[in-house]
Amino acid sequence: MSSPRDGVPCGRYEWRVRPWIHDAVLYQVYPRSFCDADGDGIGDLAGIAARLDHLAWLGVDALWMSPIFPSPLADGGYDASDYLSVHPELGTVEDLAALVDTAGRRGMRVLLDLVPNHTSVAHRWFQRSRSEVDGPYRRYYTWAPGAADGGPPNNWRSRFGGPAWTRDGHGGEWYLHSFLAQQPDLDWRHEPVRREFEAITRHWFEIGIAGFRLDVCYGLVRDPLLRDNPPARPGDPPEWVRLGQRLTGNLNQPDAHPILARWRRLADGFEPPRMLLGEVAGPYFGTPEAPELHLALGFPFRSIAFDADEIRATIERVEAQTPSHAQPAWELSNHDEARVCTRWGAGDVRVARAALVLQMTLHGTPCLYYGDELGMTDVTVPAERARDRARLHDRRPPRDPARTPMRWSGGPGRGFTRPAMAGATWLPLGDGTDVAAQRADPRSTLHLTRALIALRRRRAEELVWGPQELLDGPEGVLCYRRGRATLIAVNTTPEPAAVQGWRGPLVIGSDPDRRGGADGALLLRGHEAAVIAAAE
Repeated sequence: MSSPRDGVPCGRYEWRVRPWIHDAVLYQVYPRSFCDADGDGIGDLAGIAARLDHLAWLGVDALWMSPIFPSPLADGGYDASDYLSVHPELGTVEDLAALVDTAGRRGMRVLLDLVPNHTSVAHRWFQRSRSEVDGPYRRYYTWAPGAADGGPPNNWRSRFGGPAWTRDGHGGEWYLHSFLAQQPDLDWRHEPVRREFEAITRHWFEIGIAGFRLDVCYGLVRDPLLRDNPPARPGDPPEWVRLGQRLTGNLNQPDAHPILARWRRLADGFEPPRMLLGEVAGPYFGTPEAPELHLALGFPFRSIAFDADEIRATIERVEAQTPSHAQPAWELSNHDEARVCTRWGAGDVRVARAALVLQMTLHGTPCLYYGDELGMTDVTVPAERARDRARLHDRRPPRDPARTPMRWSGGPGRGFTRPAMAGATWLPLGDGTDVAAQRADPRSTLHLTRALIALRRRRAEELVWGPQELLDGPEGVLCYRRGRATLIAVNTTPEPAAVQGWRGPLVIGSDPDRRGGADGALLLRGHEAAVIAAAE
């Protein structure tokens, strides 16, 4: 079987050689919640290294870790105070190098989460910027005088609520922060900032990091005139409606594209080339001649229901904005949203299993969030144990319930930490399923996930490189074809449904009790998904 790696054009792609990440299955880890090796109740890099056999058994190709850099943790690590080291709670640079080496010996790559939009107020750049008004670091951030009425420079709002500006006593000007006041925005129009991040990027690439997920990279550049944002309108994105304004002045500025293209040239200059993934709210892939991101991790399923029409419209939208030299990425959960079994399934694991079939068979790169392979649900976190201080500012539900520790086994500590720390982990362990129990059960969600990943490899010519066609189906059922002969149906309703005109054997299904395929009709139970090898 030939593949695009052999230099043969395949499917809709113009590139003759695809980057490895387009064929991969990614796995996101929230480091403090994966495994605690030193017994302090907080997950760490050594713990992740100790659990790599789980990822190798599962079949994933690359590990993406949420931020590991030193941070005051005002926003869960997305407020770095040093981009060239590791948070002491998580380990050392040597621990990271050992993790990269251990993963490499198991055929996996390691990617880091980098936050280029802003730093922590504790970062030395900002400390110098606020204290030395005429110094070289002042321009690293966006400072502006207040309005004539003594208020902030414009009407921009922080995405955590309140004004996006804070007045500072040093010089009396205001600094911009798109998120918390503890997260001042960098000024990417200033060339020294670009050079700083190129040096940071090279540093980590040279020790073997395979790439970066670039947080909020669609917000790197702001309107140079700092004009007010217009009011939100009906039909705008939910965040714009929540904030009451269209974030046109501080998001998706065209000058961000040359920055990402330059970053891509740096990544492509390494051997093997390094990967750039972006948290973006629009097309940031560039062109084949001047490429930008390899993948967009924009979480397109974030604001929709488990509904066939909404999922279909989302797929069509994402495909339309993805050029032929790139491809989509599909996340069911991540560190900012409720887990798929909670968000879509209200705890019904049948929905989570059907969603996994969808994720692993769509055109694009699937990214698993740790625990989704088990069908984990959110864990209730009492107010006195909440860690997501950022969400306290805008009164939205905290993100802690989706960031709780992985449960590896039964008993005290659940294999995440030593038994004596069971009640003192950084977030509650919660009850429910664990890896050991599901490894022992061939009908489990864990075994289904492993089988789906293996299926992607076994039928790569269709499920990875092949074209995708959305098909008509009964109400509430999403139907599509991959390649020439692989049919997928996902029943998003709790009621049985029949897909007429399908014939062929079952390849895999979300319901462990399903036997047989389709003989003129595929009969689906409620919240069931199935993959059929179409009869010739």
